[in-house]
Amino acid sequence: MRGLVWMKDGGAEYAEVDFAREMTAVGVAIGTDPLPYRLEYTLRTLPGHITELLTVRAHGAGWSRALDLRRSAQGCWSCETKEEGHLDGPPPGGDVNVLNDALDCDLGLSPLTNTMPVLRHGLHRTGGHVDLAMAWVQVPSLRLIHHPQRYTHVRPNVVRYECEGFGADLVLDDAGVVVDYPGLARLVTS
Repeated sequence: MRGLVWMKDGGAEYAEVDFAREMTAVGVAIGTDPLPYRLEYTLRTLPGHITELLTVRAHGAGWSRALDLRRSAQGCWSCETKEEGHLDGPPPGGDVNVLNDALDCDLGLSPLTNTMPVLRHGLHRTGGHVDLAMAWVQVPSLRLIHHPQRYTHVRPNVVRYECEGFGADLVLDDAGVVVDYPGLARLVTS
C-alpha cells in the first residue's frame, strides 16, 4: 500500500494505492478550475490493469454529482449517475455504447489513471507506443467521453502522453507511478 500526494497547478490529490493484486485505489482531490470542487474516488482494476470499477463523487457550493462506471470482464461498460443542485455544463455520464474498445478509465486531472496503460504495456521500461481509447471522465462535471490517447516510451521512466493536440512527457518512478506530469501535477510524497 502506498500513500501518494500530488500537488497540482489548481489543487491537490491524495490516494491510497494497493499494487499487490493489480490496482485498487481510494483518493480525494480538491480543485479550482473551472470552479472550486472536492472529489472522492475509488478505482479497481482487473488482471492486466484493465478498469473494473471507477466511482466518483464531486461536490461544490450548491451542487453534487456521482458517477459509478464499471467494465465487465467481457468488456461491457455500464454507468449510473446522480446529480443534485446546479452546475453549469453537461450532465454526468454519457453513452457507454461508444466505449466498447476502451480498456481503461481516465479520471480527468488525476495522474493516477495514467499508470494503468503504462504498467500494462511496460512503457516505463521498454520501447514502443500504444494507441488507446479511454473512458475519460471530465472533472468536475463527471461527463463521460470516448477519448483516443497515445502513450510512447521516450526513455526509461519517461513516457510521452498525447491526445487531441496535447502532449506531455510523464516522468514515472520504477513502479510506473507518475512523479511529474508537466502542467498538471508533481508527486510530493510517496
